[in-house]
Amino acid sequence: MGSSALVLLASTLLVFILVINSGDPLQELRESNADNVEFLIQQRIEFMNLDEPWYSRYWIWLSGVLGCLGGACDFGTNISGQDVGVLTQQAAGASLRLVFIATVFAIILGVLTGIVSAIRQYSTFDYVVSFIVFLFFSLPVFWAAVLAKDWMGIRFNNWMADPGVTWPTTITLAVIGAVVIPAIIGGPPKRRLITAAMTFVFVMIALPYLDWLNFARYPQLGPAAIAIIGVLFAVGLTALLAGMKNRRVLYSALIVVGLGLVSYYATFWLLIDPPGGWLLIAGLFLLAIALSVLVARLMGGHAKNLATTVSVLTAIIVSVLVLLDHFIRAWPGFLAIKPRPIATIGSVSPNFTGDFWEVSLDQLTQLVMPTMILMLVSVAAYTRYMRASMLEAIHQDYIRTARAKGVNERTVVFKHAFRNSMIPVTTIVAFDFAALLGGAIIIERVFGWRGLGNMFIEGLQNADPAPVMAYLLVAGTAAVLFNLIADLLYAVLDPRIRV
Repeated sequence: MGSSALVLLASTLLVFILVINSGDPLQELRESNADNVEFLIQQRIEFMNLDEPWYSRYWIWLSGVLGCLGGACDFGTNISGQDVGVLTQQAAGASLRLVFIATVFAIILGVLTGIVSAIRQYSTFDYVVSFIVFLFFSLPVFWAAVLAKDWMGIRFNNWMADPGVTWPTTITLAVIGAVVIPAIIGGPPKRRLITAAMTFVFVMIALPYLDWLNFARYPQLGPAAIAIIGVLFAVGLTALLAGMKNRRVLYSALIVVGLGLVSYYATFWLLIDPPGGWLLIAGLFLLAIALSVLVARLMGGHAKNLATTVSVLTAIIVSVLVLLDHFIRAWPGFLAIKPRPIATIGSVSPNFTGDFWEVSLDQLTQLVMPTMILMLVSVAAYTRYMRASMLEAIHQDYIRTARAKGVNERTVVFKHAFRNSMIPVTTIVAFDFAALLGGAIIIERVFGWRGLGNMFIEGLQNADPAPVMAYLLVAGTAAVLFNLIADLLYAVLDPRIRV
């Protein structure tokens, strides 16, 4: 931790020197024809301390930052005289929201895809995933962002004006599903053919039915769908992590689904206009997790740990479904205010007025495209690292020993191989979070986000060190903290590290 702090300090000194020597902050004023240009130049010299030597300017900045230790932070002012601390707080909220969501989705999707790809090494699924991963990994971010603005933004908004699915599109999607789903599920040729036929028929029936319901403009979920999806996930997670013979784990998960339905009705009117907004929703989410742990401990018996894992995951899924139901109910009203829902520029819609859910939908739709681009680049890396790490783990001697002792394949993969294979991925996630902040510079520029990346670029263009240094502090501190978290997670994933 101490060495990381010294590295961060040295990097601030180096970047400060580079920035102040990268240009002339007075150039704009020198070329001005204003009558009070001399006054403006002198004013900028004073609040940017341009009449001081570089080491004095750095010490002034460092003294202000060190004031944070006493609760009196001073990040200085930018070239326009604005408080950089306030600007950083506003920009960090937008950037961290973007990076955090992209990272979480990338980790989940990348880890799951990497596990399946490693288990089915050299299969059709493995080859297809490898091709797609390398394709995403090689995409230039700025080019992918421009394509996303065209296809996911402009064309999708045009389609939303009169949504409908034609029969050629339905048949194409049915064929794609009939090819992709059997490749993911795997199995002998007969089972693949049956899966392909069922997928094709399902898509051919479901899409016209949803089109008839005008689902794109008036989507529906409701308690029945939440119950069905929740039960399916409870059964699936039990089968995947504990086995269907472990009834106590299954019963714990099903009780959590039942409690989720009770909470749906109990909190329905409260969440129509939640007092406290997201703070209340976060509190209810933590309460749901606590109740799922309590149920698992009471019902789990000898499999309390497995029951806790399955119950908590089920509670998270049911909570997300309940939240999704409220978003869906607000969707028609949101479209009435904003007929073109997917924004191609900015992090918020100017002068947007609506209730809590409509405002939240506006913020989420602003996130769709930049999050998708960042996620695709990251998920490609996570998939490759997870696949390589998993392949190394499943060929270790302790895995062979576990199989020789008769341990079922599910336990071998998820309890033994998975935990050890997550160690390299944990290291990559820690570094990648800070790197994503750097990658967001391009995304924010393309999509017009007023985030840390945009603040960094403007500071660099104006040879203004304060915004650049604020960006460096946020990114550097994030890197240090997440590496510390990664070190702590090593001990959780591999008990041998605790020694």
